[in-house]
Amino acid sequence: MFVSTFLTNIHLLFIDLLLVLCVSSVWFYCYAIYAAITFFADPQPIELDFHPPVSILKPICGLDSDTYKNLASFCQQNYPEYQIIFAVQNSQDPCIEVVEKIIHNFSDLDILLIVSDRVIGTNLKVSNLANAADKAKYEILVLADSDIRVGTDYLQRVVQPLQDQSVGVVTCMYRSSAKGWISTFEAITTTTEFHAGVFVSNLKENGVKYAFGSTIVIPKKVLKAIGGFEAIADYLADDFQLGYLPVQIGYKVVLSDYIVEHVQISNNLVDALRRQIRWARGKRVSRPWGYLGLIFTYGVVTSLLLLIATDGSIVGWLGLCICWATRLLMAWIVGTISLKDPIVKKFLWLVPGCDLLSFAIWFFGFIGNTIEWRGQQLKLTKDGKLLLQENKKYPINSCGVGDTIAIL
Repeated sequence: MFVSTFLTNIHLLFIDLLLVLCVSSVWFYCYAIYAAITFFADPQPIELDFHPPVSILKPICGLDSDTYKNLASFCQQNYPEYQIIFAVQNSQDPCIEVVEKIIHNFSDLDILLIVSDRVIGTNLKVSNLANAADKAKYEILVLADSDIRVGTDYLQRVVQPLQDQSVGVVTCMYRSSAKGWISTFEAITTTTEFHAGVFVSNLKENGVKYAFGSTIVIPKKVLKAIGGFEAIADYLADDFQLGYLPVQIGYKVVLSDYIVEHVQISNNLVDALRRQIRWARGKRVSRPWGYLGLIFTYGVVTSLLLLIATDGSIVGWLGLCICWATRLLMAWIVGTISLKDPIVKKFLWLVPGCDLLSFAIWFFGFIGNTIEWRGQQLKLTKDGKLLLQENKKYPINSCGVGDTIAIL
């Protein structure tokens, strides 16, 4: 009798917990809708007379999809004065041929290719950035991963927040173009889950406290104040740190309303899952409490568990219908209306499945501190730094594409 009563009480407590999680998820979805609408309701002003010269730093490593088009888009800016510096580690890297073609086709621009094997830390992408920064002519640096594509008004738009001297970093969200079902799942999750959290964080915290590799605009004085690229050379989430560290010394990070394009390709399920788990573990060590708090946003999962736990009761079905309907509405408004993502518009029905997979990845993000990145086994420390596993002689080979990390 005692055991039976105890199990019954545990079951009831579990149902109560699921109800709380369902309610919190619906609140989050509604708040994300409000945050997204609010963000774009008041467009950031554009002062055409404000166009300080900038140096664009492009770390590159290997070939992405449409590499030439991605890199060339930064050469087609309606902007009076800018410099582009491409940096690569390996003199045999195939992307060098693409950059040389760009230099030839845009001979009127100030474009420089740096080939240097100088390493300042475990993360080779940061070493590339440091090598490029040594040749930067101008005070304002614009960093963007190699798989990013932009429009001709990009520079004019992203530098605008720097008119405020208290702003230390400007960053951008992104839309992903997907090729294949695996990359479609990833793109939907990024747009409707990750960016929804960014909107909430931006509104709740009066500005985000991190940055994304899709775009980071940072003055040299701010970079110097946080210790330069050397300060983040051993971190997995280098872009997160480039936003986080300036905030710690009193600067603001501004989320630009300019949305860049990102080419998402994942033809291999195993590689995609490894990457997602790597990102999850990176998020966990960057902001552990925020990562734990994501449990309050998985309404699709908790409402399904509630339905099962209540044996298909009316309460269970009601909770599932409300959670799923609100989740789909949030995905539509954030993805289709706010970010104008055609993938979400076409595949909205995949959102519940994406959430189930995302929840599983979130759970596995708690397990272990090792990651695999481009053939290297590495260990994550509690503060997010990368350590090579024993008997590994070489640093990680990630020189052009970064990990994006942001938590509520």
